[in-house]
Amino acid sequence: MVELSLPANSTVQVGKTHPKPEGATRLKTFKVYRYNPDSDDNPRLDTFYIDLDKCGPMMLDALLVMKNEVDPTLTFRRSCREGVCGSCAFNIDGTNTLACTKPISDVAGEIKIYPLPHMPVIKDLVADLNVPYAQYKSIKPWLQADTPPPPGERLQSPQERSKLDGLWECILCFCCQTSCPSYWWNGDRYLGPAVLLQSYRWIADSRDEATGDRLDDLSDSFRLYRCHTIMNCTNTCPKGLNPGKAIAEIKEAMLRRR
Repeated sequence: MVELSLPANSTVQVGKTHPKPEGATRLKTFKVYRYNPDSDDNPRLDTFYIDLDKCGPMMLDALLVMKNEVDPTLTFRRSCREGVCGSCAFNIDGTNTLACTKPISDVAGEIKIYPLPHMPVIKDLVADLNVPYAQYKSIKPWLQADTPPPPGERLQSPQERSKLDGLWECILCFCCQTSCPSYWWNGDRYLGPAVLLQSYRWIADSRDEATGDRLDDLSDSFRLYRCHTIMNCTNTCPKGLNPGKAIAEIKEAMLRRR
């Protein structure tokens, strides 16, 4: 289920249909969400036709053709094009994912592209992520240790290091965060799967000495325990990570210290 944070008293209207490229034999239809905060117009879905013979294989390639060759006012975030920065996270064909790693060929028929759901929309496909970033900051996502560091660096065994696999790869694209019904309902107080996975990354780190404080900070009926194990987070993660498992590990750590 996708729900957009629309301006008050507005509905998504049928938007502009851009002309088909001349001479194209392999056309793909895209419907893209448009919203301009400087206009009184309702949000709309614009229709673009992309010649697949003159476009790269990924969704981001199509969006770049739309912006560079059809409508330069189309607004979206993108950066690395390699699935490591998380900038181009959108709702594509009903699923939150990264446009740079989502093949166009994965979707039969027309493709609908929206901003990440349940976040305020700044413009077009750009969602306002200030709240999840503030929540990320609140977990103090850095190594905390009171003992003096040894010469060189704080060491880990291979076994200790392996506990971070499936955690450090998170790129904070917030695909999981914005697919979580518990976060939709309680996003002002529940930290959400992306932030909790990042929190567990430090709890699981053998070099960190603030586990007790970190668990104390999470010991709250909303910050952690609004998770109802729906698992949308794990199903949608474009990096193949398991935020649901990380949240379960935090809950188990809470029980072990009682």
